[in-house]
Amino acid sequence: MPGKVDESTLLEAHESKIKPPPLFKVILLNDDFTPMDFVVTVLERFFAKNREQATQLMLKVHREGAAVCGVYPKDIAETKVEQVIAFAREHQHPLQCVMEES
Repeated sequence: MPGKVDESTLLEAHESKIKPPPLFKVILLNDDFTPMDFVVTVLERFFAKNREQATQLMLKVHREGAAVCGVYPKDIAETKVEQVIAFAREHQHPLQCVMEES
């Protein structure tokens, strides 16, 4: 019969639930050898912090042993960790940078 809809062939609309990608914290770890000024430079250069923000974060790393510098998608976090470690080694500093899922 024209105009009659066969309900058995209707497709139900399903909302697609796309999860945002996981984010990762990039963390600087304290050591007893890397100069504080160098840590400030790293924070300004790789994490776009201004001098005051970088100084505050550096002091947090110094006092608490670690500080989160930023939260990023996995590939960006991995790149930042690699850049910081390479830059530190280039300047003969043992500064450690790690990432963990937030």
